[in-house]
Amino acid sequence: MGEFDLIARYFKRPSREAEPGVALGIGDDCALLQPRPGMQLAISSDMLVEGRHFFPDVDPAHLGHKALAVNLSDLAACGAKPLAFTLALALPRVDEPWLAAFSHGLFALADAHGCALIGGDTTQGPLNICITVFGEVPVVSGKSQALLRSGARAGDDLYVSGTLGDARLALDALRGSISLPANVLTQARQRLEQPTPRVALGIALRGIATAAIDVSDGLLGDLRHVLKASHCGASIDTSVAIQLIASHACGKRASGQFDAEFSLQNRLNWVLAGGDDYELLFTAPASAQAAVIQAAHSSATSVTRIGRMDEETGLRLVDANGQPVSGQFASFDHFA
Repeated sequence: MGEFDLIARYFKRPSREAEPGVALGIGDDCALLQPRPGMQLAISSDMLVEGRHFFPDVDPAHLGHKALAVNLSDLAACGAKPLAFTLALALPRVDEPWLAAFSHGLFALADAHGCALIGGDTTQGPLNICITVFGEVPVVSGKSQALLRSGARAGDDLYVSGTLGDARLALDALRGSISLPANVLTQARQRLEQPTPRVALGIALRGIATAAIDVSDGLLGDLRHVLKASHCGASIDTSVAIQLIASHACGKRASGQFDAEFSLQNRLNWVLAGGDDYELLFTAPASAQAAVIQAAHSSATSVTRIGRMDEETGLRLVDANGQPVSGQFASFDHFA
């Protein structure tokens, strides 16, 4: 099968009438986007490399989902509505069952968010997936409604959506550094391989959140980007944050078998530095608490207040009694 046959069979879809913002899709040297009046384009790219971002034996349908989900998560953090995406795909060989499953997982998520594939490239080489996604954000009275990292202010509440730590829990189990019951591993692995981009929440937080970022490399590492851009500090209540491991694996261990693996320090590390969660970390004024709760309700997404933004720069971890919590929690860095 040649390159263009591959594209036609697995990635080119019949033209559909309801693709707002897409003037021309696959088939020409360039796609054409037509943002609606009063809208800005939001654009983001992410690359997934075999052996670095995913295991070679990952379900290709899950991989197709994740490849797009990590990009949609960036749009969510900006408060942008998805429009379209491009796909650059390097393949070691043509594997038709793999391609069928990958494209199925990719398009299932794309269709759920009304996001059209409008172009890209294929080549032979080590398995590598690069997606660029396009979204739109309103401009109201000359001011963009995009959520940025730079708007947080001292006194703002600090929130996180959903749950944290399960992706890292699954990663450690798959690497063999911890042991998990099969049902717990299944739940945690789904969070690693099929994250949920919080697009609806990001849109609902326009005009409410003062800053936002998606949690991809770890809660603390990503929060530091917000602190740097917003020129302020933060305090996190670790007694609240540690409750956000959805699989509750620490409560399912059998007669002390996992005591060492599920120590307080390990659980804190999974939640604070685990990465691959793709939840939204955002700030909002304390006076906006009711609006935040309503945004969470309207988007069917749980949110938890885990701390506050401070005048004093730096990041402080405290326990339920306000006492400092020590520890080294290093988030992911490709070149560290």
